[in-house]
Formats: sequence, structure tokens, C-alpha cells
Amino acid sequence: MARDQIDTQPIESRDELVAWFEAGSKAPSKFRIGTEHEKFPFTLKGHEPVPYEGANGIRALLEGMQALNCWEPIMEGETIIGLADTVGGGAISLEPGGQFELSGAPLITIHETCAEVNSHLDQVREVATPLGFGFLGLGMSPKWTLAETPVMPKGRYKIMSNYMPKVGTHGLDMMFRTCTVQVNLDFASEADMVKKLRVGLALQPVATALFANSPFTEGKPNGFLSFRSEIWRDTDNNRAGMLPFAFEDGMGFERYVDYALDVPMYFIKRGDAYIDVAGSSFRDLLAGRHPAVPGDSATVSDWANHLSTIFPEVRLKRYLEMRGADGGPWRNLCALPALWTGLYYDTTSLDAAWDLAKGWSAEERQKLRDDVPRLGFKAEIAGRSMLDLARDVVEIARAGLVRRDYRDSQGRDESRFLAPLEASLKAGQTPAELLLARYEGAWNRSVEPVFVEDAY
Repeated sequence: MARDQIDTQPIESRDELVAWFEAGSKAPSKFRIGTEHEKFPFTLKGHEPVPYEGANGIRALLEGMQALNCWEPIMEGETIIGLADTVGGGAISLEPGGQFELSGAPLITIHETCAEVNSHLDQVREVATPLGFGFLGLGMSPKWTLAETPVMPKGRYKIMSNYMPKVGTHGLDMMFRTCTVQVNLDFASEADMVKKLRVGLALQPVATALFANSPFTEGKPNGFLSFRSEIWRDTDNNRAGMLPFAFEDGMGFERYVDYALDVPMYFIKRGDAYIDVAGSSFRDLLAGRHPAVPGDSATVSDWANHLSTIFPEVRLKRYLEMRGADGGPWRNLCALPALWTGLYYDTTSLDAAWDLAKGWSAEERQKLRDDVPRLGFKAEIAGRSMLDLARDVVEIARAGLVRRDYRDSQGRDESRFLAPLEASLKAGQTPAELLLARYEGAWNRSVEPVFVEDAY
């Protein structure tokens, strides 16, 4: 997340929290696509992680990017921690271990999204190459231990890193050693949100399989195709998972509010200060009786920041965030928003996607989600292989993109961005399996070549 919310308008009731979500509804003509992707910086000499400080560190990269694109610096005290495009709406931010993230602007088409991605890559290369580092697109850092991974100077991350070991075994791995690509998409109404949330949750394991790309840990195969996804199974189960309640009768904004109110808080921010309240209740803050800020009412900022610390497979804000995919090579980054845009922004495709999943039980959905990190396309649900299911899902998305009929200057519609997924399905192999084949073959059981062959 590039920047914490700074709206100090008081919120005093549960109804106001529900209304906050309702205000996210948009007419379909106003629907937009926001793509976020993370990548690992590494030194070109030695393939080591890049620290924040130093003449050739992350701070220097941010300062160089700021000089190049004239975006507004995002500061925490005297420390630059990101950049914001105050005109277009995009932002650059740092994840806890130095993962460099572009939070893309809200755009109309995948053509625009992919142009944004390519422009960002060009700018990053222009600044980073003279500093002596490059970027790697994988779901998990393939080489470095937690101890070797740098820590970025952000107050919220210090609070999270202290809390994570208390609630799961993989929280620090999630924070410091994983990367994702996700897309944020809009809804038209409460009913539209519920349908899209259900489709997104049920089919999120499909995206996990299609983008599985994290088979290495500390220089060796880890036994998984998406270890990033496996990590989320024991990071903090109070704030992650498949949200089975979303499929129950009565699901809507109110039900999600009740869920979010019961997720323990991490922090309260007042001014520039982060107050560690990890494990405490937002309900106390809403009632004006939180012991860390006695007498303070909750604000819009408090609510929005709290929602940003909830990590289900699909996250509801004033839009829906698809969170199931590993970070990957540049050629795959535009495929993720293309997949979900084709499913969500065409009503025929959305109906077809729901038809695939609506008969599954909560237990079947959970088993698929649990199996996919290890099995990929070989996982099964309701007697079907993930490979067959993924083929159907990608075909439904392709049809939706064709019907959207947004064309580029060469007359091509958005379905062309699904080509990397269709190639994986044709081969019957996830990106991780292709990496493992190279590791066992041409790479002679070393991960070092990934820093050359798969770098941006």
C-alpha cells in the first residue's frame, strides 16, 4: 500500500461503515482497472538484496525515480517511502523487504494498463541500472534468508513484524520474501459486489495455478509450485482465507463490515505516528473507548487503514482486489488484469463463471485452495482437474474481452493479453514447473541463472 488514508472525518456507527462501502458502487461506464505488481530488487553483481540506505540503495532509486517522473514523494518523517502521481492516480511503494511496487492508475482498458506497466519498467531500468541493480519477477525470493533480507523503514511494518510470529508460522515470510500481482476492479451495486466476490473467491485458486511461480526458497526447491500461496495458509488466519460466509444467504456490505470489525487491528495512526494496538478491537475504537486513544472517535482513515490490513483471497474495499497470483515475468503481468477483467466486466462471462462454481461446497472450495499451491494444474474439484477448469475459465475470460471490444491502434482486442496463460494451458505446465525443469537441467541445480534469464 503506497499511502495510508488521511481522511479525519469521524465515524461513529456501524451504519456509517456500511455506507462507506456502498459509496464505492459505480455505473458500469465508470468501471476501471487498477493493476498492482511487486518485484524483487537485486544487485547485478552478486545477486544480493538491495538495502534501503546507501548510494546504491532503495532510497537512491526512489529519489532517482522522483527526479525522472516528477511524482510527489511520500514521506514518513524525513524518510522517502514512495511516490504518488497526483494527476493520474498511480503510486510507487515499498513492501517490507524492499519489494518495489507499482500501484497502477485506474484505467479503462488492458491496453492502457500494459502501456503503464511498460513505461514503468523503462523508467525503473533507467534509474536502477546505473545504481547496479535489477529486478526479478517471482512469487518468492529464490535465494535469500530472512536474516539476509533488508527491512524497509516504515512504521506499520515494524508493528506487523512484531505481531506476525504470534499468530502464524509464515507471517514474516509473507512480508519480506513474497511478491504478487493483483488487479482491483469495480462493482455496480451490492448485489454485483456479492456475485463478483463469490466468483473471485471460488476461482481464485485458478489464478494461483495459472500464475504459480514460487518453487524456490534459499536456493533450493521448496516442494511447492506456489509457496507464496502456501505461506498465506498460516500467516494469520483471523484475517486471511476464503471467506465462507460470503456464500451464505444475506451476504452484503453489512456482513463484510461485521467480519472486518472482528479482525484484530494492527495500528492506529495519529499524525505521522503509528500506535501499536496489535490484537485489539476496532469495535472499541468505533465506540470511542479504545485504551490507546481514549475518547477518540474512529475516522474514515482508521477504517480504510484497518481494511488494508485484512488479507483474504479477495479483499473488499470500495472495489474488489484479486489477491491469488504470484508475481511473475513481465510478459505475464498484463495477463492477470486481462483474466479478471474478462470475467468481471462482461455480464455473460460473469454469469458463466458463476455457473462453473456455484455448485461447489465450502469444503470443496477450501480443499482446492489448499491443494493448488502444491499440485497446480493437477488439483481437482468436483471430479474435474484444475487444468480442465482453468481452460474453461480462460476461455470465458477471452470471450468477455472479445465482447468488450476495446481495440488498440493495430486493431487488436484485449484478449491477446491472455496468450501467456493459454500457452501454459497448452503445455499443461505452470510457470513454476518450467522453472523447476530449468533448475534440474540447464541450470545444473542452481538458482543463480534466474537472476539473468528472468530479470526485468
